[in-house]
Amino acid sequence: MKMPREALKKKNLPKKKATVSGHDSLWDSYNQSEYMSGTKVGLDEKLVRFISHEKQEPEWMLQKRLAALKFYQEMPLPTWGPDLSRLDLEKITYYARATDKQSQTWDDVPADIKETFNKLGIPQAEQEVLAGVGAQYESTVIYHSLKEQFRSQGVVFEDLDVALQTHEELVKKHFMRAVPPTLHKFVALHGAVWSGGTFLYIPKGVKVDLPLQAYFRMNAKGMGQFEHTLIIVEEEAQAHYIEGCSAPRYGVDSLHAGCVEVYVAKKARFRYSSVESWSKDAYNLNTKRALVQEGAHMEWVGGNFGSNVTMLYPCSVLLGEGASADHLGVAFANHGQIQDTGAKVIHLAPKTTSNIVMKSISKDGGRAVYRGLVEISAAAEDAVSNIKCDALILDPRSASDTIPMIKINNPTAVLAHEATAGKLNDDDIFYLRSRGLSESEASAMIVNGFINPIVKELPLEYAVEMNRMVELEMENSVG
Repeated sequence: MKMPREALKKKNLPKKKATVSGHDSLWDSYNQSEYMSGTKVGLDEKLVRFISHEKQEPEWMLQKRLAALKFYQEMPLPTWGPDLSRLDLEKITYYARATDKQSQTWDDVPADIKETFNKLGIPQAEQEVLAGVGAQYESTVIYHSLKEQFRSQGVVFEDLDVALQTHEELVKKHFMRAVPPTLHKFVALHGAVWSGGTFLYIPKGVKVDLPLQAYFRMNAKGMGQFEHTLIIVEEEAQAHYIEGCSAPRYGVDSLHAGCVEVYVAKKARFRYSSVESWSKDAYNLNTKRALVQEGAHMEWVGGNFGSNVTMLYPCSVLLGEGASADHLGVAFANHGQIQDTGAKVIHLAPKTTSNIVMKSISKDGGRAVYRGLVEISAAAEDAVSNIKCDALILDPRSASDTIPMIKINNPTAVLAHEATAGKLNDDDIFYLRSRGLSESEASAMIVNGFINPIVKELPLEYAVEMNRMVELEMENSVG
């Protein structure tokens, strides 16, 4: 996610409402949504068949959708995390097309939609720092591009709906293999109504030295978004993918239940970064998992802001000897929010290693939860895992919890877990205020220092963006 720099200057941020280049903020502004007239609210088999028919999908995909719908209808809501009983799934719109075509040039994107993405700086970022860009609006991808230098090396970066037509066998081989629809109710829901998303294929030995980015925007009231990201990184290949998300505030629930599958082949390296900034109407119930082969490395770097409830635990399954994973994350829980985030790593092979570093900030009654799993199987000789969770609680009304689950089935394993919780130091605040900063500016500076170990792993443009998101949260300006 990227916003114009003039929007990020603190002098342009009022106490109650952020502005973006003279417009309302991305969380308070939205486009008219005439395309919603005639769309169906709620979910049934007829809608699932309609989605598949409209996309002209092969029969095997329709059958996968119908099987997932059956699982969804039979499964209860998850009960092991935040209470989801207030989410009325019958009032969600599960599919809406904002435009009838996908554009290959930015000039062809419909004007109102283009304005939204212009606020995000996507055309500029594409020219300056990105190898390719995808942009999804509601249920469909409206724009996709890839620089010719990478296309000529065999890299495929396109909308998953398109890839289902052009690379059907690759999609069929991998689709929902890492994340089966039986995992939990919202994965099953995703399997039934998924739409859009990203397909990224990096051929053997190819190293993409610029990030690729996709941005997902929900616009309409009561919308659900269910993009599917499928990434295949072949042997000794390397790439970095960045995802951004946002939705405006309406005062009614919206739902994000996307899915990310990453397949990292032998000796390949892949980094997946995301900055999610949903409005406080949104339930963010995303599922992400990577399968990591021999000698390969997977990195997850994430920042979670906004939303009513977030439940997100990227998972790495270390399948081959010497496979490794890094999980780095930041979650900011403000008033009325529950950020239930963490990481899962499953060691299934010898000499596998994992490193988990999670930071959380709680403010104005928000609750941040680290919920994690590290499992070391009997076959994982000499596995090593390090877990570090740090919580910053900014006032007496806020809370933070650490809920780790550790399963060790091999006596040769080495595992360390450390968790800390603290608050802002009054002396530090006083010192910074004596240098001319306001209390909120001083607090934001300290919080940015707290999350710096995560932020420094992002490209510069996105590190700046995450720091500004913290400043907006400290100003009570987000969501």
